[in-house]
Amino acid sequence: MDQRDEQEFAEYFVARREAVRRTAYLLCGDWHRADDFAQTAFVAVHRRWRKIRDKQALDAYVRRTVVRAVIDESRRPWRREKFTDEMPEPPTTDNEIGETVATREALMKGLRRVPPRQRAVLVLRFLEGLDVTATAEALKCSEGTVKSQTARGLAALREALGDAIDDLRPAS
Repeated sequence: MDQRDEQEFAEYFVARREAVRRTAYLLCGDWHRADDFAQTAFVAVHRRWRKIRDKQALDAYVRRTVVRAVIDESRRPWRREKFTDEMPEPPTTDNEIGETVATREALMKGLRRVPPRQRAVLVLRFLEGLDVTATAEALKCSEGTVKSQTARGLAALREALGDAIDDLRPAS
């Protein structure tokens, strides 16, 4: 790449790295793995930077790369996480943890139990704010698939949250 292309890529990277990292975190639930997924996406973009004609589509390309990386990793048997009911070190019980932190933790715990493809749809639809059409484009699938995966993902999330779902509803 020439100097101008490198500069354009550097500007794009600086502008979007936190958003991409956040999306990756919402998909995988681990900041360290999210960094790896974001790096994977940006390396892929950097490799193809000169060939990309529509710079307006970069966000969709990066998002799709992150989603695919998360889903691909979840398929590798040697990388599967094993969940346990008890943590090796019990969390500190500090009564000053805000509702926001407790809600976020309950949601992340529930999302980790949703299958990767459904989790990707839920993150893109509800946490990234994409509509059905944009989500279908990002995942390279039909709108019907997005709708069905959304319904199944929400059902799986409700099941995973169980009683914690009442904690996520606003008090009236």
